[in-house]
Amino acid sequence: MHSGSQAAVHSAQKAIVMVSAFSRQRELVLAQEKVNKKSNEITAVPKLLKVLKLSGAIVSLDAMGCQRKIVNQIVEGKADYLITLKNNQPGLYERVNELFELALSQDKTDLNLSCHTVFKSSHGRTEARYYHVLNNVSEIVDQEQKWSGLNSIVRVEYLRKSKKGKIKTKNRYYITSLSKNAEEIAEYIRGHWSIENQLHWILDVTFREDDSRIRKDNTPENLAVIRHIALNLLKLDKSSSISIKGKRNKAGWDDNYLLQLVKN
Repeated sequence: MHSGSQAAVHSAQKAIVMVSAFSRQRELVLAQEKVNKKSNEITAVPKLLKVLKLSGAIVSLDAMGCQRKIVNQIVEGKADYLITLKNNQPGLYERVNELFELALSQDKTDLNLSCHTVFKSSHGRTEARYYHVLNNVSEIVDQEQKWSGLNSIVRVEYLRKSKKGKIKTKNRYYITSLSKNAEEIAEYIRGHWSIENQLHWILDVTFREDDSRIRKDNTPENLAVIRHIALNLLKLDKSSSISIKGKRNKAGWDDNYLLQLVKN
């Protein structure tokens, strides 16, 4: 699940923000919810989850979704969650960080720690990602059981080495109801961040969403819905291997192809 904003200029009106539910497996937008002007994404996510059939799914969310109410809603929907953890939950963040520091520095045998490493080299730059997962730690991390279904915690260490040899490091944490090893969790995390290319990049580059100058009344929200529908129709079409941009152009030139897309 990802959020995105659409530009609204020519007035003091701010850009609208849409929270979207995206199926990575099907590469389709399942639903979307506009963020109220006087609210934020935290209030929009529960509304979005309410319209989805969550049973059996794995819901991944950015840190804005790291709220007990949202976690409870996912678990009640008989789904699993994988959510980024940042300092918006300071107490939980500190406990998770301390537990990983302890597990990694002392190699504690009483903790179920699994590790997975991914190396990538491109254009003279090297990147390494170290995935660490601690399973069955809910009683240690969440002694008061405030986080429904919490089973495992995840730490991803990012190490990037530039052409000039400069090294940058960064840690990112996650909480999850899943009980999986580090290699499996790594796949889910990479899948979550791939949404940026599968959805937002296409909307920004191919549909030029950020360049939109339309702002009146509900028009920006309605156009966002139309773009998502159009993108879904283009992705569902398997008759051609051309790009989304190419399919969009073809639909504008060929009425028969356009009709074929709509019928799908």
